[in-house]
Amino acid sequence: MSIPPKPWPTGLAEQCEPLVRRVLAPNPSPYTYTGTQTYLVGAGDELAVIDPGPAGTGAAGHADTNGMGHVDAIIAAAGDARITTILCTHTHRDHSPAAAELKARTGARIIGCAALTIEDSGPRADAAFDPDYAPDRVLGDGERVSGPDWTIEAVATPGHTSNHLCYSLVESGALFTGDHVMAWSTSVVSPPDGDMSAYMASLQKLHDREDTVFYPAHGPAVDKPRQLVRGMLGHRRQREGQILRLLGEGPITIADMVPRMYKGLDPSLTGAAGRSVLAHLLDLGNQGRVRCDPGPGGETWSLAA
Repeated sequence: MSIPPKPWPTGLAEQCEPLVRRVLAPNPSPYTYTGTQTYLVGAGDELAVIDPGPAGTGAAGHADTNGMGHVDAIIAAAGDARITTILCTHTHRDHSPAAAELKARTGARIIGCAALTIEDSGPRADAAFDPDYAPDRVLGDGERVSGPDWTIEAVATPGHTSNHLCYSLVESGALFTGDHVMAWSTSVVSPPDGDMSAYMASLQKLHDREDTVFYPAHGPAVDKPRQLVRGMLGHRRQREGQILRLLGEGPITIADMVPRMYKGLDPSLTGAAGRSVLAHLLDLGNQGRVRCDPGPGGETWSLAA
């Protein structure tokens, strides 16, 4: 992960392709990069909105130079078209909370991922779950929703969260990847809900598809999706190898693993790195390859006998 660059222009509709526009929310951070990207799908009189973003971005000075809040900016981007469908990739606080206000102002239905609210001891304040998310319809893997000139198909991709969905735009071959695949950073996989085994399986699922471009919720579009996913799978396997080599030297705590695995890591990201290591360890434990033992200095991990 990296510190976000100078913020991109927020609140302004950018054309990504004929059926897709993007509006950036004003919530940049080391975990959201330049902020959450909301996508408007459709070129006709009925639109879908993907990942409406966080709540509480309605004050002047928090969005574009016109002082609009993010929901205002989404509605302005729609112009004379009607927003009929709101889809969320998952229910972290930087993705779904604005769905409620957008629904109230447009009458659109909230369709997509299931509701999920759990306590998460992870390090990201922005990644807390949205307790108020209430979908009108939940999509299963392969289910579709459509408008006059667009068809969106749900692609189940658990791992970052158990309720994570990507969305395929059937007409163009684009895939909206939420937090599952991002060009600027690997996704945080934070137990208990984040699951490394599920995440790896979901990456492989995307690698086996033939999508033409990825539009993530954070960071730039990905025009070589299979190449990126192949690299991400390799990166995770390298991390797994690092862990096994460290355990081969003897029992060790996660706190001692992180600085040896992540050289030059920004201290603010130490917690996230530790959660990722834990996710790998739990996956390896499920495979019977490592074990966890209590100790005076905290839990230590070692190779299984």
